[in-house]
Amino acid sequence: MAQDSEPTPSAAGHRPVPHLPRRLADPTPVVLTGTVLWLVGAVVLALRSHTDIEFWTCVAGVALGIIGYGVFRWQRSAARRGSRGAWQGLSGLDG
Repeated sequence: MAQDSEPTPSAAGHRPVPHLPRRLADPTPVVLTGTVLWLVGAVVLALRSHTDIEFWTCVAGVALGIIGYGVFRWQRSAARRGSRGAWQGLSGLDG
């Protein structure tokens, strides 16, 4: 597997695939935006006294967003430490 600094191997006659720009590869804005939108939906439904399936769906979306963001942070810290089980290719996204 190619490391972050190495070009990706390609077949003869094919150009190497360039890396995605940081703003497109970073999952943090997407996860945080989605979590905030689920939270807004939960607050709006709670204020309208809707405790039906829509409200609990929004609560589940917030919980899963928080868990997902925690997984991303955990994997990034493991990649920085050099842990063998960490995801590869996250070092360029360190902020």
